[in-house]
Amino acid sequence: MRAFHFLNAKYGLEDIRERRLKIATLAELNDPFEFFGAYLGDPDDRRKLRQVRESAGERLGLLCFSRRWDNPVLWSHYAEKHTGLCLGFEIAEEVIAPVMYAKRRFKLQPDPLKATGAPDEESVKKLMFTKYSHWRYESELRTFGRLDQRDSDTGLFFATFNEHMRLASVIVGALSMVSRDDVTNALGDLASEVEVIKARLAFRSFRVVRQQGRRPW
Repeated sequence: MRAFHFLNAKYGLEDIRERRLKIATLAELNDPFEFFGAYLGDPDDRRKLRQVRESAGERLGLLCFSRRWDNPVLWSHYAEKHTGLCLGFEIAEEVIAPVMYAKRRFKLQPDPLKATGAPDEESVKKLMFTKYSHWRYESELRTFGRLDQRDSDTGLFFATFNEHMRLASVIVGALSMVSRDDVTNALGDLASEVEVIKARLAFRSFRVVRQQGRRPW
């Protein structure tokens, strides 16, 4: 499955060189409803869900992608106002899943096998993949990574490129100053395997499209 990840120019080139993507922790996500998409009118449910979220946040982080790269809002929000990059990956379908967009919050169901009243497996899955419907423009796909090895230099967590997450394309933003040579040098021995695209703003629609001409960049 092809999935796209947006970054600013600095970190985009750095991730290409280092063959890795940063894993986001739950605490740093830009949506405070992450893992809180359930109906929480009951104080006991709120307490239980906070415990589940805290426990999950210590062990798991997210890698967030989109199904598409032509939405200008994604470039504005996540690629430094069209000056950054979008990395396209081929990702094994068994390790990635789409976000479910909902107008209303769902009811948690307790797991009958857990005396604590913790949510059942289906509820946990909904918690991990449910977002408010106004986020639908992101067409988000996500996968989860374990927070078991912090990078000694940055203090962050990373997932390395591998056979399940293979870099397939690099799309340079319409307003980006990143050159073709910059991308080629970052790719190194991957240069022959990865498609490099320069984006431009469409002339007849509100989309970001591929620049077809060979104008130097």
